Amino acid sequence: MNGTSKAVIDLLKGWPNPTLLPAAQIKNASTMALSNPAVSTPALLYGPDFGYEPLREQIAKWLTQFYRPPTPISTGRICITGGASQNMACILQVFSDPIYTRNVWMVSPTYFLAMRIFEDSGFHGRLRSVPEDEQGIDIRYLRKAMHKSEEKAIAEGNTKPTLKPVRPWSKIYRHFIYAVPTFSNPSSVTMSLERRQELVRVAREFDACIITDDVYDQLQWSGNTSISQPRMEHAILPRVVDIDRTLDGGTDRKGADGFGNTVSNGTFSKMVGPGCRTGWSESTEKFAWGNSQVGSTRSGGAPSQLISTFMADLLGSGGLQSHIFNSLQPTYARRYQNMMAAIEKHLTPLGVTLPQTSRSVIGGYFIWLTLPEPLQAEEVAVLARRDENLILAPGHIFAVTGDEEVVNLDQQVRVCFSWEQEDQLGEGIRRLGHVISSLQSFKGQQGKTNDEPPGDSTSLVEQYR
Repeated sequence: MNGTSKAVIDLLKGWPNPTLLPAAQIKNASTMALSNPAVSTPALLYGPDFGYEPLREQIAKWLTQFYRPPTPISTGRICITGGASQNMACILQVFSDPIYTRNVWMVSPTYFLAMRIFEDSGFHGRLRSVPEDEQGIDIRYLRKAMHKSEEKAIAEGNTKPTLKPVRPWSKIYRHFIYAVPTFSNPSSVTMSLERRQELVRVAREFDACIITDDVYDQLQWSGNTSISQPRMEHAILPRVVDIDRTLDGGTDRKGADGFGNTVSNGTFSKMVGPGCRTGWSESTEKFAWGNSQVGSTRSGGAPSQLISTFMADLLGSGGLQSHIFNSLQPTYARRYQNMMAAIEKHLTPLGVTLPQTSRSVIGGYFIWLTLPEPLQAEEVAVLARRDENLILAPGHIFAVTGDEEVVNLDQQVRVCFSWEQEDQLGEGIRRLGHVISSLQSFKGQQGKTNDEPPGDSTSLVEQYR
């Protein structure tokens, strides 16, 4: 039990605050869909493999407006999914072989719940860390490590898929790469354009499929707090999938197989609500076809067929866009600024630092903190919960399972500004500052760190796994 009567402040949970859920808009969209037999009948039946066609059309139009690629995004590139997590599992079922596919390369720190999805597809023990710096993924490290992986596979005679049959809608990639390029979870780092281009070239070189969770892109705002927040209706950078479509001849270049080397994983979870369980993937038309042919879809019909009709109305009416630009962006901007003001007041003077402090555009849900020496995140998280009723995410839970030693995350902490009540964000940071200051005073008196932390933080995060 806690030794404090203070109210719980949860800066770990990466959920949208209930006040930001557009229940009224969803009610209107559902009424429109269910009151029209031309919509409600197909909505309540098995859907086509690619998903509800009007939603695919609306998503293609919406993404074209937001990302402004050189040519419009075609409906054929869009496959409706049951959300980003469900779709990642489907991609692995179609496009990976648990023996032939050598490794899954994950930018570290990584989204910790993604690892189980890869392990469930047979990649336990073959998840590999790739360090991240101020520009994003470390390309030099990735290329060198993938080269070693290829040498090992060839030496072992692992030269062709062994468990998956040849299918016209599929191919088996030799590697997978997982990243959150924009406003990354947990680090909040945005990968530079140059790194995105280099990443595509590496993927082509080693026959890798890059899965990018592009789930925070629309949740963005100006980093300039001295001006009123404008609506930010366009992406700050092209997605990795956009680059693959055009770079050096694109996915239709001579010698390419037409599947491409990237897939963008999208979801309405961060903009509408996680309970919708509706998302989409964008890739080449050939890849999208393969993604739609996974066994669970062929058996059960397109995921989220009913909710897809609601989302199609939300997009078609402009209701979703209005919710993003007029509600989510300014609210998250204000929440972020409140938390950052508290960080500058209570944490920065103690030696806490952050990545990419000069960014002109901020976004996402999270702020990534590095504690001053010799503090350890595990110890800070446990003491924060025990003494301050404050829940944090210590850095080590974002390490890639089985390859933790590549990136040391023992001094990092992730805090989230999307879930907790807005008026409690600054108080949460103040409590964290008190824990850090107390530890620094204690360790200064002791002249050394404790041999053992006061318990461990496992119980703090298991409830969210």
